[in-house]
Amino acid sequence: MTNKEKNFASAVVYIHNAENRVEIFLTTIMEVMEENFEHSEIICVNDSSDDNSLNLIKKVSVLASTTSISVINMSYFHGLELSMNAGVDMSIGDFVFEFDNTYLDFASSVVMDIYHTLLKGYDIVSASSDRKEKFTSKIFYKVFDRYTDLSYKMTTESFRVLSRRMINRISSMNKTVPYRKAIYASCGLKTNNIKYKSIDHAIVLSDKKEHKFRFGLAVDSLILFTEVGYSFAKIMTVFMMLMSIFMTLYSIMIYATSNPVAGWTTTILFLSVAFFGIFGVLTIIIKYLQLLVNLVFKRKHYSFESIEKLTK
Repeated sequence: MTNKEKNFASAVVYIHNAENRVEIFLTTIMEVMEENFEHSEIICVNDSSDDNSLNLIKKVSVLASTTSISVINMSYFHGLELSMNAGVDMSIGDFVFEFDNTYLDFASSVVMDIYHTLLKGYDIVSASSDRKEKFTSKIFYKVFDRYTDLSYKMTTESFRVLSRRMINRISSMNKTVPYRKAIYASCGLKTNNIKYKSIDHAIVLSDKKEHKFRFGLAVDSLILFTEVGYSFAKIMTVFMMLMSIFMTLYSIMIYATSNPVAGWTTTILFLSVAFFGIFGVLTIIIKYLQLLVNLVFKRKHYSFESIEKLTK
């Protein structure tokens, strides 16, 4: 007991239809918590799973001796971000581990490696696999980094650990947290990322709900946290200005030479580009307004069906 960490550690685990891997994942995390911390808790966020995930969580909880295990059952599918917000809000640890999925492709020692790195003066340390990043993720992070002024480079992360100071800073900065990684990157506190050697190279699959959520989250994040929309609007404005100058010079030339030109094809082409530009800009404006309404006025929060205390 004397060799264990005195700090209280919380582990928040996102679970959605993970019956084929949740048991071994939770068992591993529970062993890490109990072997290294005097006081710890595991909060499982069950995001409306319709498989046997909940029963397997309860099965693992019976094996706990010093770690407290709880389950937040979301009322309906909320997606990763809101579900994790619910778990972090419920956590009471001095340090909080966030596990965004239950794919155990890392050695259990990596969990404590990022914790000890955090103690060296960081407020958030994340862990990323050394395997090749998915093409879509690579494109997203490249665009994100290109159109934002954050010094922190975004990358695919498996899990992370946060200090309580980081969590308090985020809570004071934002009423809602639509994309945690972007908020963490912009909070101003010291961050770090470490790479670990992947021990399982199986392809990570997601169901239709998760895939749809991640795609929507990527679009919303690019518009909300970067200048992609503004850059597109500027490009279209410059393009339309050049097209207008060209058409003006062309009309003057035709008028001066008195050569009759039907101009039907050119006119249709110009109008097509013009309408494309106008509707492109309007789409971005509408999307901005939609995000502002959701974040400021609707203040969409999570709602959970029940909270079960599985251990004493």
